[in-house]
Order: sequence, then C-alpha cells, then structure tokens
Amino acid sequence: MAAFPVRGLVEVLALAGVYLLAARGALSLAAEDSHICPVWLPSGVALGGLLVLGVSRWPAVLLASWAVTLSMDVSPGVGLGVAVGSTLEAVLGALLLRRVESSQELHSVRDVAWLGAAAALGALLGAGPGALNLVRGGLVPGEQWAPAAWLWWMADLLGMLLVAPVLLLVRRGRLGARSWEAAVLPAVTLAVSVGVFAFPQPGSSMAHALAFLLFPLSAWAALRFGLRGAALSSLFVALAAIAGTARGLGPFATPDSPPRGLVVLQLFIGITTLTGLLLAAARAERRQAVALLELLATTVRAVHEGVLICEVRESGALRTVFVNEALCGLVGRRREELVGAAPGALLASDDDGERQRLAEALREERSLRAEVALTRPDGTRVWSEMQLSPVRADGRGVTHFVATHRDVTATKELQARLVAAERVAAVGTLAAGVGHEINNPLAYLALNLDAAERSLTAEGEAPPPAMRDALDSVRHAQEGAERIRLIVKDLQVFSREDAPERGLLDLNALVPPAVRVVLHALRSRARLVEDFGPVPRVLGSEARLGQVLLNLLVNALQAIPEGEPGRHEVRVRTGTDASGQARVEVEDTGGGIPPDVLPRIFDPFFTTKGREEGTGLGLAICQQIVRAHGGELRVHSVPGQGATFTLLLPPAPVRSAGPGSSAPSLRAVSWSGAACRTEFASSGRRGRVLIVDDEPRLAQSMRLLLEPAHDVVTATRGEDALARVAAGEAFDVVLCDLQMPGMDGIAVYRRLVEDAPALVARLVFISGGASSPEARAFVETLAHRVLEKPVRPDVLLATVEAMLAGGLPGEAARGAVGGTRRG
Repeated sequence: MAAFPVRGLVEVLALAGVYLLAARGALSLAAEDSHICPVWLPSGVALGGLLVLGVSRWPAVLLASWAVTLSMDVSPGVGLGVAVGSTLEAVLGALLLRRVESSQELHSVRDVAWLGAAAALGALLGAGPGALNLVRGGLVPGEQWAPAAWLWWMADLLGMLLVAPVLLLVRRGRLGARSWEAAVLPAVTLAVSVGVFAFPQPGSSMAHALAFLLFPLSAWAALRFGLRGAALSSLFVALAAIAGTARGLGPFATPDSPPRGLVVLQLFIGITTLTGLLLAAARAERRQAVALLELLATTVRAVHEGVLICEVRESGALRTVFVNEALCGLVGRRREELVGAAPGALLASDDDGERQRLAEALREERSLRAEVALTRPDGTRVWSEMQLSPVRADGRGVTHFVATHRDVTATKELQARLVAAERVAAVGTLAAGVGHEINNPLAYLALNLDAAERSLTAEGEAPPPAMRDALDSVRHAQEGAERIRLIVKDLQVFSREDAPERGLLDLNALVPPAVRVVLHALRSRARLVEDFGPVPRVLGSEARLGQVLLNLLVNALQAIPEGEPGRHEVRVRTGTDASGQARVEVEDTGGGIPPDVLPRIFDPFFTTKGREEGTGLGLAICQQIVRAHGGELRVHSVPGQGATFTLLLPPAPVRSAGPGSSAPSLRAVSWSGAACRTEFASSGRRGRVLIVDDEPRLAQSMRLLLEPAHDVVTATRGEDALARVAAGEAFDVVLCDLQMPGMDGIAVYRRLVEDAPALVARLVFISGGASSPEARAFVETLAHRVLEKPVRPDVLLATVEAMLAGGLPGEAARGAVGGTRRG
C-alpha cells in the first residue's frame, strides 16, 4: 500500500513538470508585449495526462496552473481562480470521455467527435471563469470579457485537440514502416511552413494561397500514417503558424487588427487539426472494416458449405461478386469463371415449379430454402440444399443476395435408394400375393388338364379324330398354363427384395427367366440370340443376380430404337473366362456409350436417359450387388457399334461328396407340363390322405387325382383338419396349404407338434409362394417337402407314394424336371 502514494506523487510531479514546460513554450510563442496565446498547449497536457494517468492526478494540474498564473504578475486570488477553472476543464473532459467509453487510440470518427465535444465543454469551464477572474483582477476591461472569453475558449480547445492526441498515441512506438515517407513528409511540411509563415509580406493574397498547400500535407500524414501522423503534423503546422504570426509574418499577421488575425489563425489551426484527425479516424475505420471483411472472407472461404454472393444491378439482373472455395469445388469451376457471371447459369433443375419459386423469391426480395440441382462442366449434376437470403443496405432496398449451398447429393442418393427399396419391397409383396392368387386356380386347372389328358389318352393309340383334336386342345392349354406359371415365377423372383439367402446357382438357368420378362418389349427392337456355354456354378442370391441380369437386358433394350428388329440384336452369352470365373455377357448393337460418359456409367444418379426412363441408380445398384457377391461388372463400348456389359462371378467352392452328404432336404418342385414326367413305382399300398386347402376346387382336383389309389379327405380350414385329428381319425399323409385365411399352415404345424407329433413327420406343405418373411423363415427351418403350386400331377403322386413307403420326402422328386428353389 505504501508504493501507491509514492508512485502517485511521482506521476503528479511529472505531470506538473510537463505542464510547466508546455506553458513556457506557449508563452514563448505569444505576441510581443502580450501574454495572448492562440493555442494554450498546457490544456492539452492536462487532458492527456488525466486520461493516461487517471483523474486522481488532478492536483498536478491545479498546482502547475496556479504557478503559471503567479509567474505572470497575477494576484494569488485571481491566479487560484484561473487554476481552478483550468483544472475543472481537464477533469470534466476526462470524465466525459471515460463515461462514453471513448477509445484512447482514436480509431473511429466517433472517438474524434467525442474528443472535440469533451474539449469544447471543458474549455467553457476554463474560459468563462478565467475571463471573469481577469476582469475582477482589473487585468481585462469589463466590456472586453466576451472577446477575451472567446480567445481563451479557442486557445484551450485547440490546445486539447493538438496535444492530447499526441500524448495518447506517443507510447505506441515508431511512426511506421514507410521510412522514406517518414523522412520526406516532415521535410516537405517544414519547407512549405517556412515558405508560408516566413513570407515577407504578411497578409498578402499570395501568402493566403500558399497556406492551402498545408491541407494536402495534413491529408497525406493522416492517410498514410494514421492518427499519429495526423496529430504530429497538425501540432507542427500549428506551432509554425503561431510562431510566424507572433512575429508579424505569414498570411494571418494583421498589424492593423491583431485580434482579427488571431481569430483567423485559430480557425485555420482548428480546421486543419480536425480535418487531419477525422481523416485519420476514417482511415482507421476503413482499415478495421477491411480487416473484418478479410476475416469474414477467410472464414467464409474456410467453411465447408458453398457460399455465393451476387449483387443486384440497376436493371434487376444478378451478377456474382464472391464465391468461396467450397462452392468452386462443388460445381467444379474456378473462381475466375464464376465471379462476374450470372448465378442462374449454375442451375440445372428441370423442375419448372422450383425455378418459379426461386424467381418469385428474387422478385419479392425474400428468403428461400430449396433443393436445387447445380450443373458441372462435364454435364453432371450435384444436388444442393440452398439457403437464399437478401441483404439490405441501410434499411433500403436489396443490394445483394447471399446463397449458401450444402451438398446433399449423398442424401438424395440414399433417399432414392430407400424409395427404390420400398418400391421393390411393395412390388415383391404384391407379386407374392398376386402369385398366390394365380397359382391356386392354376393348380387345379393344371390337375384337371392332366386328368383330361389321361382320360383322352386312355382311348388307345388310334383315337377318333375328334378325340385327337380334343387332346391337342388340352395339351395347348397345358402349354398356356405353363407360360402363366413361368410368368408368375419370374415376377416373384425379380421383385423379391428381402431374399438374402444364397445358394448354388446355375447362371444358364438364371438367364432364361430374365429373358422372358423383356422378350415381349424386345421383339419390336431387335432379335435375341442366346449363346450358352459351360459355366461353373456360383454361390449367390437368385433374386439379386436376377435383378442384375434383368437390368442389363433392359439397358440393352433401351439402347436400341424401335422399328428395325431385323437390323439389331441383343446377344446373351455365358461361359467361363481364363481365370475360371463364371461369365455372362449382354451385348447390344445400339448407339454405344460416348467416351466422356463411359467412366461415370456406374456413378449414382448419372444417366443419359430422360426422367421418364431412368433415375441413374440402376447400374449403380447392379455394381453394388455384383461386388457384394465378390464379382465384377465391366463395360466396353464403341460409339455407333453398341456396348457389352460383362458380369464376372467367382465359382462356388467345391465340396466333396462324402458319405454323410446328401441332397438338400428342403426343395420346391413345380409342374412343368405334360412333356416332363417322372416315372415312379407304386408301392401298392392304399393310404389315407388328408388335404387341407382353402381353395375347394384345388382340393377337389387333388382328391380326384389321388382317389383311384388312396382314400382322400379334404378340409378347407385348418381348424376343420385339426378337429378331425383330435376326433381320432388316422391319416398316413397330410397335404397342407402354407397360406390360408384364419389358421394357416404354420399354425396347423405348431398344433400338430403339440397334439399329434407322430403326424408331423408325414406332413407335406403346398405353397403358392411364401410372401412374408415369417413364412420364408418358417420353411427354412423345416426338413419337409414344400411343393410349389401349380404342383405337377406325377410329382404329387410320387410324393404321396414316398411318404407311404417311409422314404425321405426329397427322394420322390429326384429326376423330376422343373425349377427348384427354397420357399
């Protein structure tokens, strides 16, 4: 605590000493035989000292001011009154500047304005009471109080404006790094000042004209060196002007009317000083604004979102004035290409509604958030979430628009994949339901056609012509039923989304279903050539790989125009490549793929088709499926000659057939027409068969097929079948539909496990297609035969015979011709 008073005393003494030196310098510049000073330098020392050291150092101002007045032969009372006024003006100015939180560095026009206001108000406290004290002491006549107070007020005001900024800024170090300007400017200012204020003809017009040369020098100092240059330049010019005028030299020396010349001198000094300080403050503000803009620009350049700023021209057109690096990377262009161009050129959206929304937002000068497509130089598009915001200058009309862009291409891709997955899942569910509804009547149609064929062929080798015609009609109907069965099966295979199971696949068997789906549309464009060669089996998903083949065929179809089927062809070729991989090639003779498009053919959302034909996801999804199978999808194209897509898949691992190996126990067998029959040996045993199916006609058709050799009981509800079992009826074989309203096949199986476990081993399911994940998971866990509707009559008979003979269900269909798959 003892250190503070010592330090304070030292600061008080130092401030008082500087005040006395400034007073001596000011009095030395006063006019001869007069104590009138146009600028009272000690007032600036007092204000600057209290701002730097603190208002508590006011005793230094009081004591030094009183000492100055006493040295001028003024009575102690009058001198004390003048000293109190000088102290109050410095204290009031310092308190006001601290109250408004004015910066001591004077880096804004506001700070300079408050400095002028504080100096003007404080000088009133010094000039008014000071002039009254001089009148009271008889030093100034009473009628001269107002002119004396004016000169006093101006002198104190100018002293504070000249000296206070120097004291506030002198501690900031060197003048600046421009050493040559720092040397040239003072020399030029000195030369001009000598030429102006040492002119031999005081008050002449030439002298007044030369005085104007000092204004550009003050502006030079302010604009190049800031507040320090402006303050030092103004102080130097003021001292030169005061010294010359006091010696009767320069444009402001008026021997006939000294007060008038003194007032003009004060106005000159005041204008020069304020101009310099304001220019320096404006320069500082501009530098701060530029630094802030640079900071904002650096920040904007560094953000990950694209930023585009465009100005609104007088014509209403928009012109880009700024883009950051993120936007340049987003649209694949250099900044020089974008700045100065119209921002609308980047938009690639085909949505007229979106363009209209954007145009309305610009016209109404309002914000807008929207997803837009931006075009790149290579013709590709990126999706961006755009936030458009108007910028209003000083509350007036919109001068600029700021658009921020966030790349949402990956999000759009994910959304499209989800939508596609939902569509495929919905189609799969619909296909399974439709397939089940078609397979039920198709099953009893097939059984009845087979029964009709058996009856007609029983006539012997030479039936009547009418019988032969009827037999041909039945066989044609069987062929039509087989086509319906294949269509339903293909629809279920290619639209089944949740089919992750993998098994051994023969690609030669997988190609025909895909071909059949597109064959009708292909006939009007090209001929189909199938070239099947030896191909190893692969391990994969029938549904997934079927989707790949179907998509490649659709692409080949769309690459060929309609109307010239004899000129074009689509060739599907299978085989084995040199590395042993299974190979499928889909080749077309269309227009081919341009070289600039070929590298991006598998990119998501990249498409050369119209919006009605494709989304750009087909080949991307195919590539993903093939890679998930460990394979590769390649493309080769010659413009004008067509394209060839090559699917390569690794062969399935070879498994040795040991004693414990056997054919898969769960297989599905379907009827494939009268031309494909399996011979089976009847066991000669008459069994009791329970048929459970919600389709009465199908149950009746199966009963008619089996009744010649077995006793058959039918039930159209699971509850009725279980009631017969619970009543004690015995059955050798149970043929149960998997999907039925109410109690389905799964519920029947679970009840039999609890109530009649011995009958579970003799249960065979008949399915029109397991459409639900629960049904597919159920059949995957069973070791029972699942006969796929429509069931081939000979396979149905063979299955019943195998069950009666006690053989495995899988033995009955060995050698039968027909598609086999799980579920």
